[in-house]
Amino acid sequence: MDTASWINLAAILGASFAMGLGAIGAAVGEGYTASNANEAISRCPAKSGDILKNMLMGQAVAETSAIFSLMIAMMMLFTSDRTDTLAIFIYLSAGLSMGCGAIGAGIGSGLPAAACCQGICRQPAIKDKLTTNMLVGASISQTTAIYSLAIALMLLYLNFSGYPVAPTWAAIMGAGLSVGLAAIGPALGEGVAAKSACEGIARTPQAFSRVTNVMLLGMAVAESTGVYGLLVSMILIFKKYQPTDEISAAIALLAAGLCMGIGAIGPGIGEGMTAGSAIRAIGRHEEETGILTRTMLIGQAVAESTGIYALVIAFVLIFVV
Repeated sequence: MDTASWINLAAILGASFAMGLGAIGAAVGEGYTASNANEAISRCPAKSGDILKNMLMGQAVAETSAIFSLMIAMMMLFTSDRTDTLAIFIYLSAGLSMGCGAIGAGIGSGLPAAACCQGICRQPAIKDKLTTNMLVGASISQTTAIYSLAIALMLLYLNFSGYPVAPTWAAIMGAGLSVGLAAIGPALGEGVAAKSACEGIARTPQAFSRVTNVMLLGMAVAESTGVYGLLVSMILIFKKYQPTDEISAAIALLAAGLCMGIGAIGPGIGEGMTAGSAIRAIGRHEEETGILTRTMLIGQAVAESTGIYALVIAFVLIFVV
């Protein structure tokens, strides 16, 4: 096949990666929300209207990342007018970036929405506080998907005409994998923290302010490895490369993206679990917020270390190897 045929093939595959992978998280998150809404309504039929409204709001937020994926897929299918050889890798990388990046966000956003539906059943008088907390937590869980969207758009619209094909092709693929894979863990971890916050507020409504503040703090820390993935992607995209036929130089750039992307998954989930446990405990013992918050931050810092190791190795692969 000629280059144009390969580019068309890559655009089709990239679109399928974006939408196929991007459909997973949103569907799971929305289904989990609806499942908990049904359980809540069965326990409290009188509040079915409020529970249904919150279910739909939560599902709408969880749907966001799938809409991002749909947009990127449609753009590749109907506006793919690049003719350079690097376009083959650009389309594949953009699809993987958005598809992988949408998985965690969809599931993560569904977790607080489900907890909110259950909370309204237990504490119908504070439904507004529960809804507010749910929307904030679910929205923050979408942020790493936005990073993936930003990188996908950069790949599609930046001008790479002055870049050598080798090793730039590997840097482009590494950029998409770095931000896409790194989005999964933080989004899931943030969803766990937001879910625990809704549960804590439903248990102890007067702890709303403290629970929300600790939730935001815990989610900010869990977000950090997603930021590392975005940083490595940006470096891989904008760094200038000398032409070379050595396969090791290209593989080092691809490996840097994989290292950071995979290395960010565990810390994001672990830090979210740490935050979720602390938040639930604050809901039971509000007076112990100080010591629980300190313990949470120390635990998150230790879990963060492995993400930093992955960042260091990614930098070594980009700048040293």
